[in-house]
Amino acid sequence: MTTVVIVDDHAMFRAGVRAELQAQPGAPVQVLGEAEDVASAVAAITEHRPEVVLLDVHLPGGGGIEVMRQLSTHDVRFLALSVSDAAEDVIGTIRGGARGYVTKTITGPELVDAVARVAEGDAVFSPRLAGFVLDAFAGSIDVAAVDEDLDRLTEREREVMRLIARGYAYKEVAKELFISVKTVETHMSSVLRKLQLSSRHELTRWASDRRLL
Repeated sequence: MTTVVIVDDHAMFRAGVRAELQAQPGAPVQVLGEAEDVASAVAAITEHRPEVVLLDVHLPGGGGIEVMRQLSTHDVRFLALSVSDAAEDVIGTIRGGARGYVTKTITGPELVDAVARVAEGDAVFSPRLAGFVLDAFAGSIDVAAVDEDLDRLTEREREVMRLIARGYAYKEVAKELFISVKTVETHMSSVLRKLQLSSRHELTRWASDRRLL
């Protein structure tokens, strides 16, 4: 049996993951605890000492990378479980110390298998995401440039940037992020200014070149 702690800022998602893991035949995974932000994650992991931590990338208090940084001396393996499939999140999280990265579309049996493999020391990735890591090591993605450019943007600007680059209309972005169209326009103007781009067409090409779509 593999012991885990689930770290995610959405209580309903944590409950769903716990239920999926416990529903698998033979209950091969035991959930020792849960956490919703960086501080509670560090506390829960320190207390329970699980073999594997299921870690969301975007957490209040500094993100999943900050959790790994604070626990770098602990004998625990991290498996990122995130809604994001963006290259910068995948590469940044692996550079931060995670042993794998899977998206939240994963099934219960697949997640149990991923947890077991990470516990044994394997590296586990959703198929498409593995390509990002291989490309980064091969030099096809300039990781330093990606980090430098994205550091100029706030987290909300990154969300707007990615949706606009994927072809969403301003109204669709507003609905997706629960903000006003005017706020989307403000963020978009800021993104273009910070990245020194002049149109959404240039933004799409910029994001595509960096594997951010």
